[in-house]
Parts: sequence; C-alpha cells; structure tokens
Amino acid sequence: MYTIIRKILFLFDAEKIHVLSLNMMDVFNSLGLLKLFLNKRIDSPVTVMGIEFPNAIGLAAGLDKNARHIDALSQCGFGFIEVGTVTPLAQSGNEKPRLFRLPEDEAIINRMGFNNDGVEALINYVKRAQGKCVLGINIGKNKVTPLENAVDDYLICMQKVYNYADYITINISSPNTPGLRELQHGDGLSALLEQLKNKQAELHQATQRYVPLAVKIAPDLTNDEVNDIARRLISAKIDAVIATNTTNSRPSTLFRKKIAEEAGGLSGKPLLGISNTVLKQLVSALKGQMPIIAVGGISTPADALDKLNAGASLVQVYTGFIYSGPRLIRDCALAIKTQ
Repeated sequence: MYTIIRKILFLFDAEKIHVLSLNMMDVFNSLGLLKLFLNKRIDSPVTVMGIEFPNAIGLAAGLDKNARHIDALSQCGFGFIEVGTVTPLAQSGNEKPRLFRLPEDEAIINRMGFNNDGVEALINYVKRAQGKCVLGINIGKNKVTPLENAVDDYLICMQKVYNYADYITINISSPNTPGLRELQHGDGLSALLEQLKNKQAELHQATQRYVPLAVKIAPDLTNDEVNDIARRLISAKIDAVIATNTTNSRPSTLFRKKIAEEAGGLSGKPLLGISNTVLKQLVSALKGQMPIIAVGGISTPADALDKLNAGASLVQVYTGFIYSGPRLIRDCALAIKTQ
C-alpha cells in the first residue's frame, strides 16, 4: 500500500508534500485511525547512554524540525525520535526550492538551512505531545550568528530544552549553514565541547537529572580528522557520537545528473558506503569508550544490521523511511531482535 501512496505523493513538490503528509498523519492519529494501518512496535530493549530504548531503530533529525508530529511518528515503530535541528531564534532557512528527490537512487538532496520556528516553539510542541517516547532534541546555531559566537546559541538551546529531552544532539555538521562544519575541527571543537559539558554539569546539578550529550559529525572527513575528533570527544567526556550527517559529495552513479548538481546534503542509499567508512574509523578510534549512533543510507534491514555489527549501538533512519515507509522500521527492528 505504501508503494502506491508514495507514487502519488511523489507527483508533487517535495517540501510541500512533506509538510502535508505529516499534517495528515496527525489528523489520522488524532482520530485513532493511524494505528489501524500500522503494525505494533517491535520491542527489543537496549540501554545506551543510560537510557533504555524500546528498540534500536530511531528517526533521525530533520524530518520533524519543530517537534510538531511526535505523537504520529511514534506510532511508526521507532524506538526513539530525534527532533530538530532547532535554533534559538526562528529562521526561514534557505530559499526554495531546497529539497530534491532522486527516486532512482532512493536519495534526497536538501539545503533546508535549519528552517524552524525557534526553540521556544519547539518546547511548546513537545509539551503538547501526549504519547511517551524516547526523545532526542537536535540543536544548532542561527545563520546570522557569527561562527565565533556559535557556542552561545548552543548554550541557549541546551538550557531551554534540557528538561524536555532524553538526550541532546549538538549539530556541528550540517552542510547547509555556512561555516558550521568548521566547528568539528581543532582546538575550537575542544573549546566548544568544554563549555557544553560545563553547562551540562550545571543543569545536572540544578535539576538532579542527567541528560546525555551526543555530537553529530559529517561523513566528509579524512581518517586523520576522524581520529582527531574522536580524541577530542573522549577527552571532553561526550556521551555519544552520531555518524553521520549528509554528504557534500556526489557519487558518479547518481541517475539524475542535473538534480545531482543541486547544492546541499545528499542522503539515502548513496550515502551508505561513505557513512560506513566513517563509522568503522570511529569504532577503531574510540575503542569502545563511547557509544555510536549510526545513520546514513539505511534502506534495508541488512543495512541496519551491518552498522550494528560494525560497532554502532543504535541506528537512525530518515530517507529510507521516506522511500519505504513504516514497514522498513518494523523490518529493521525485527531483524535486530531475531539475529
């Protein structure tokens, strides 16, 4: 059934139908109809970062930027949901069109640019969510904030979302905010991590609740860069690393050459090999000192198993969910449970 629905949806503008689809899911969920079409979540609990996840399959950040659709998405079988990226102030993001499908490759190119309603709006939507799910909140910086002041934006967001998140993701790897990926490197990364950990300790003491911090990195890194990042994450005692974000690279095999020339981050099947290379390098560099949440290119249960067998503790899906629907989430969770 989802294959038929997808064919209809793909007749329309990618961003408009994305918004409409999520809104329709909300309507069906509010009427109690959504669960009639979806299988019950596969439970296969795993504990990571001190959090018990119902299963190891999560929704990656970017699909629900403002946390407006948590209740509907939680019906799709995910063990956890990550919302955002959210910034201190609302921003419209980059000019449209900014979302492009490559259906023959089961891929997407986006240059959204952290479009979101701001952190206060996200918190209000999280408060309205009626269901309970493990929730990650992904935070970033506003485009207008100078790179040298980026930490201020992360600290503002962290302060505000701390009471509402099960874990917080620090997004320093989106390719669609100018200069952002520079934060992944060198002493600047160490300084950023130190201030974030200090804020975490302060909030932990104030709330008596420890919320883990995960850092999301790019796939477009050399081995030396991955090793350096790993060393700095360990030194800062970061709780987890998410590997990886979308890629700026363009494999020569992409079918729609003209669309492939669009600027932005590539996700989906073509990202799998690139992302797995970084994953394996991270596993080697971290030596078990930090859990890894693996994301990038999962379109089959075998892809999810490969990432877990390579050393990841959890996996996340986004583009594969768009192309295959909730069935992929169930199949991945079932494959993990029965392996």
